[in-house]
Amino acid sequence: MGIHINEQYNELNESYLFAEIARKVAEYQKANPDKKLLKMGIGDVTRPLARCVTDAMKKASDEMGTAEGFHGYGPEQGYAFLREAIQNYYKKFGVELDADEIFISDGAKSDCGNFPDILSTDCTVLIPDPVYPVYADTNVMAGRKIIYSSANEENHFLPMPDESKVGDIIYICSPNNPTGACYSREQLAAWVAFAKKHNSLILFDAAYECFVTGDLPHSIYEIEGAKDVAVELCSFSKKAGFTGTRCGYTVVPKRIVIDGAVLNKLWIRRQTTKFNGVAYIVERGAEAALTDEGEKEVSENINYYRENAKIMTDTMDELGIYYTGGKNSPYVWLKCPFGMKSWDFFDEMLTKAGIVGTPGAGFGTNGEGFFRLTAFSTRETTIEAMKRLKEYMQSR
Repeated sequence: MGIHINEQYNELNESYLFAEIARKVAEYQKANPDKKLLKMGIGDVTRPLARCVTDAMKKASDEMGTAEGFHGYGPEQGYAFLREAIQNYYKKFGVELDADEIFISDGAKSDCGNFPDILSTDCTVLIPDPVYPVYADTNVMAGRKIIYSSANEENHFLPMPDESKVGDIIYICSPNNPTGACYSREQLAAWVAFAKKHNSLILFDAAYECFVTGDLPHSIYEIEGAKDVAVELCSFSKKAGFTGTRCGYTVVPKRIVIDGAVLNKLWIRRQTTKFNGVAYIVERGAEAALTDEGEKEVSENINYYRENAKIMTDTMDELGIYYTGGKNSPYVWLKCPFGMKSWDFFDEMLTKAGIVGTPGAGFGTNGEGFFRLTAFSTRETTIEAMKRLKEYMQSR
């Protein structure tokens, strides 16, 4: 008898990757207070919210200060006006969604961790390596068995289905965090076929879809049959700069049935029990980001980050450094020069160049020897960081 901890937490790394980076940076900064650090590690945006978004939020805030415009508890699934706006957004990709297949949340990270609540802990989980830590850590917490698909330089960090590695739950992120690699339609179609063959469920993280260009898919639902096997998670964090405002959404098609249960209904049941919805003011801001004017304004910020990414990839090309990402993604995943290990290169960048990036080893075994930089910094920081990187390379 007595209270005990969930022993699965003992299986986690002692510190979350980005908390460990923050600790190291803080220690270095304390010892070197005059050293200007260029932070290119965490995927947090730097551009302000679009004017149409803040105007909508101000208007909504004013409404909340009136008796007739006040909103108390909102619908756990999200207000109808935002779900309709998301429906219209998907139509641009040729995807039709029912409003009640869309669930508004406080961000993709939350739903990535929470969605498996409605799935058995006996499920085997297939996760790419390297990987966004939340996928692995939340399933470790639940005690699920995890197997890894190998993303590496040979397959350009885009692993494909492997009959020797079958997961009941399959995590796919495209454009990928951390590698920036992006699946083609044909590649995603292979994953959908694989999931159908093995009665697997795909959890598709589309948080970076706004950076996709050309004919690459923004949504897995652009692939025929995906609504039978895939749940899609997305966010306003990168598209509209909502990292500090918190709003995202998850799409759960009504066609997905597991053990005779409609997954959409199970997720509704989970959300109505454990979630009270996103604030009305925030949802009005998100709605504004999806209007024609909003799309125009937020695209200016996205293009700003794209240009930062180009500055970085041009530098990698000039220095002859292998990388993925940067062209349909805000992340540049580069191979550490001189055969260095990830944390060693992190230390070199921090102490000799004053650049803070993310060591690839923190994302998994296959991340060893790689390093992630983000395009979400300011233009000035990006230019200066690339200048310092060149100087560092020349000094070796």
